[in-house]
Amino acid sequence: MVTLQLVGSLRKELADSLSTCRVLVVGAGGIGCELLKNVVLTGFKNIEVIDLDIIDVSNLNRQFLFQKKHVGKSKAQVAKETVLQFCPTANITAYHDMARNHVNRMCLAADIPLIESGTAGYLGQVTVIKKGLTECYECQPKPTQKTFPGCTIRNTPSEPIHCIVWAKYLFNQLFGEEDADQEVSPDTADPELSWNPADTEARATASDQDGDIKRVSTKDWARSTGYDPVKLFNKLFKDDIQYLLTMDKLWKKRKAPLPLDWLEHQKLTCPQGVTGTGLKDQQVLGVAGYCQLFSRSVETLHFMLVDKGDGAELVWDKDDPPAMDFVTAAANLRMYIFSMNMKSRFDIKSMAGNIIPAIATTNAVIAGLIVLEALKILSGDVKQCRTIFLNKQPNPRKKLLVPCALDPPSANCYVCASKPEVTVKLNVHKTLVLALQDKILKEKFGMVAPDVQIEDGKGTILISSEEGETEANNCKFLSDFAIRNGSRLQVDDFLQDYTLLVNVIHCENLEKDVEFEVVGDAPDKAPTRSQEEGKNVANGNKDSSEPSTSSEAPAEQNDILLVDSDEEAPSSSTMAVSMESGGHKRKLHDAETGEASAKRQHLSQPSADDDNDIIALD
Repeated sequence: MVTLQLVGSLRKELADSLSTCRVLVVGAGGIGCELLKNVVLTGFKNIEVIDLDIIDVSNLNRQFLFQKKHVGKSKAQVAKETVLQFCPTANITAYHDMARNHVNRMCLAADIPLIESGTAGYLGQVTVIKKGLTECYECQPKPTQKTFPGCTIRNTPSEPIHCIVWAKYLFNQLFGEEDADQEVSPDTADPELSWNPADTEARATASDQDGDIKRVSTKDWARSTGYDPVKLFNKLFKDDIQYLLTMDKLWKKRKAPLPLDWLEHQKLTCPQGVTGTGLKDQQVLGVAGYCQLFSRSVETLHFMLVDKGDGAELVWDKDDPPAMDFVTAAANLRMYIFSMNMKSRFDIKSMAGNIIPAIATTNAVIAGLIVLEALKILSGDVKQCRTIFLNKQPNPRKKLLVPCALDPPSANCYVCASKPEVTVKLNVHKTLVLALQDKILKEKFGMVAPDVQIEDGKGTILISSEEGETEANNCKFLSDFAIRNGSRLQVDDFLQDYTLLVNVIHCENLEKDVEFEVVGDAPDKAPTRSQEEGKNVANGNKDSSEPSTSSEAPAEQNDILLVDSDEEAPSSSTMAVSMESGGHKRKLHDAETGEASAKRQHLSQPSADDDNDIIALD
């Protein structure tokens, strides 16, 4: 007869593994708070948590480890202190730092299982990443944030989001860092137009007293008026609109915009036109109300700018009330002008911040699933792990939770393939070595400290991660080093234990403002590397020509990393719902990929005796 010893609800062997296992939780946000509570109550004792964020009052409705007195403090540190209050025996280390965008490659290098998770509203996902057994985090391309043509934003908005983007651009032009790509004045280079701008401008009926249609920098013009709210209003919502009306061809198949006049709308009282019930942020004001809100927000922001001193700039933040007031008012006034239904502050905040509001119960469900997958790993049952999707509505089998088999590694992945290889199309006569390093290797391919060697038979070092060794090359073009069509560059990033072969295709007819293109996903569309050229190097395993395919975690090797990606996920994230009958899988991508990948931080590899770890990405 076999006797099974239990510690609580777990087998003794598994409970012992939990007590010695080390867990790294990346993120102490919505999922992270739930996850930290879960891991300590399950029996994990050695926990490290890392998060660069600080606590905001908007976090308090769902991140239950934080209270009002904690606002402004480090999430990781406060989460540690709160957890220790109900589990004082846990050994928790907190780091106020960044790691989210770096952990995939470090887990591959160290061969540590990674449990990645994310939520977006009522939807959620948990998946396990194991070197050689499953897709890595970078096997599938991430969606880029949706952008809109400048002429649409400036001349012919047709959706509320166009007006919100315009209002955010306007904030930067008036109070923040000016960007030529974020101009808000009418675009005379609109491709729909074929007219004489000089003749049209002469026909514009601008107000010399209040607006002055003169084409100068928006910020310079605002300064010249002393940031007078009335003059700003009449320029933006009257004179510029009248100027747009002179562009006749734009309005032949569209409804023409309606200019607003400040004095006309001051005759109305602010409460008129208020729609919606309940919370103030969910109400829609009338035009007069948004006129007043625009005026007050301009005065407040101007005061804040002056208070910061000469040359100061403000940074737009959805959680900054004056900034949010300004964008709400400006966007709604422009919606009214272009015959759209105006939106509440709540709706505009969601769109302007590009967020889907987080749901506390979704975070709780996903955090529980993370722990269940971690227990499978520690039990040596990695093959039993699944990608699990939480759906908003039951599927045809009446299930909200849908498990799917883990996808195998992609042969085309430029991170975890056995021979990572990409093809990059660029102009070798116009691409600087510095651009190759910063824009292609660091920003596009996420490297930290790349070393680049030209495969020219001489072993020419183009870029060195050692300070000062190759800085003289930075301002030279690739062609200066005999790099031409068909050249190949071997790139090594020792901080990530990552090697990548870059095939260069010279191209002189790239689209305007495009500096380079990655051809295909890699490496299937790249030239084939001959068998004679060097040994096959698998990233993170230079002693073997094959990636690790171990599916069972032995008792002495049970490290896991847990990652949470719930923080108000971008509304542009793709989430194709997984249905058991269809075989399509929903991919929920990290909310913070908008962050420049060049800023990825180094995460130290564990030493040889640190062999009981788990990494949880929150």
